[in-house]
Amino acid sequence: MTKIKKLLVANRGEIALRVLRSAKEMGIQTVAIFSEADRNALHVRYADEAVCVGPPASKDSYLRGDKILEVCRELGVDAIHPGYGFLSENAEFARQVKQAGLIFVGPSPEAMNIMGDKLSAKQAVQAYNIPLVPGTAEAISDVPTARRIAAEVGYPILIKASAGGGGKGMRLVHADEEFEEQMQLAINEAVSAFGDGAVFIEKFVTGPRHIEIQVLGDEHGNIVHLFERECSIQRRHQKVIEEAPSSVLTPELRAEMGRCAVDVARACQYAGAGTVEFLLDDKHNFYFLEMNTRLQVEHPVTEQITGLDLVKEQIRVAEGQPLPFRQEDLTITGHSLELRVYAEDPQNNFLPDIGTLTTYVRPQGPGVRVDDGFEQGMDIPIYYDPMIAKLVVHGATRQEAIARMLRAIEEYQITGIQTTLAFGTYVLNHPAFVSGHFDTNFIRDHFPADALQPPAPDEATAQVAAVLAAMLLTEKKPGATVATTSETPAVAGSAWKRNRLGVR
Repeated sequence: MTKIKKLLVANRGEIALRVLRSAKEMGIQTVAIFSEADRNALHVRYADEAVCVGPPASKDSYLRGDKILEVCRELGVDAIHPGYGFLSENAEFARQVKQAGLIFVGPSPEAMNIMGDKLSAKQAVQAYNIPLVPGTAEAISDVPTARRIAAEVGYPILIKASAGGGGKGMRLVHADEEFEEQMQLAINEAVSAFGDGAVFIEKFVTGPRHIEIQVLGDEHGNIVHLFERECSIQRRHQKVIEEAPSSVLTPELRAEMGRCAVDVARACQYAGAGTVEFLLDDKHNFYFLEMNTRLQVEHPVTEQITGLDLVKEQIRVAEGQPLPFRQEDLTITGHSLELRVYAEDPQNNFLPDIGTLTTYVRPQGPGVRVDDGFEQGMDIPIYYDPMIAKLVVHGATRQEAIARMLRAIEEYQITGIQTTLAFGTYVLNHPAFVSGHFDTNFIRDHFPADALQPPAPDEATAQVAAVLAAMLLTEKKPGATVATTSETPAVAGSAWKRNRLGVR
């Protein structure tokens, strides 16, 4: 066992700050890295030491493994935590870290290689009788052969990039006549995004729910699961709202999916924190999708229901310590929800809305946690993911967690940019979400383009607003005539503006 004394966090923003905090509680000295765009970021100020590793672009800074290792040598660092994203699932970087005599807080490069490719992952788990979505077991590039296989599997089908993630290189095909075009588009996108055009075919699962299982393994062969997370509220195949536990899993189904997740981890001799992702269809059949060999964005909901600090567990495993608990020691306590607060405009297809946090006030109170990396007055950089924060709540029941999240969203004050806060309110109030009867198509099925538009005022309210607006104008222009007809423009549908004018 090797005790970590000095840890470098090879990341930025909220996850860097979150890792730094756990390390500090463990008495470990910390080092942050930053790009020129993040010079004043919170994680930079929090760490014991911080070093600039390059210009704003990720390829020139956070993805420069050579510069990061150079910082480690100069500052006497003995371990690196990669967070998520950037180099967290880069097997070659993990290998270079170990070759440099440092500890990589994560799985082995070999496990990353196996699970980093969806096809090799499927091949690795076959010996454990893990349910797989019908489709090809290897990469395919020949269009006629691929079309024949698609017909055998049965439309609709998905064409997916083998090295993909986040929905990139994935195409839904409904009929044979569109297959060739969609396959070529998937290959082109896979090459552009991952430098690898390998694709495969899967049956498209109808009414799917995205259920993932958190696993934790040590270097002594012990592996446990920490129950599931429901991640079905997504936009562009990327998660926005997560919860734990899922509202749809029975104890029996939970135990079976947990067993399969542990077997997936065992298939690659996994050590560290990882996530096994499954699709659950409308008949409660589940299928293995992939394994993410890193800490997930949504790990806080698992921490809330288990009482564990996953970052501390990662560090202990990396030091060579055995897991201090067995599967039977773990239980679910209460219910947790997480809303990813993005600088995005939900009414404009969730496009990024970069700007300055003119107002930024976090919610507080019982059962509320905010993982973020920003303060009021800071800019949201254009170079990185537009996530501002993760708003996490915990309650005794799902109903209490939903009520607590709605209260926290109302308390969260952000101006200067559009965010997903209002979208969160919409989802948590929607009957489909409240009842638990939803799937990954929630936005398509339940979120119309004008869902967040304020209601138009009735005629009487519009007339009063028009008069009051005209009166305000006369204060600026003495002698002006007050218009009293309905032709005067009404106050815009903002509740804030109506309240300011005394209109209800």
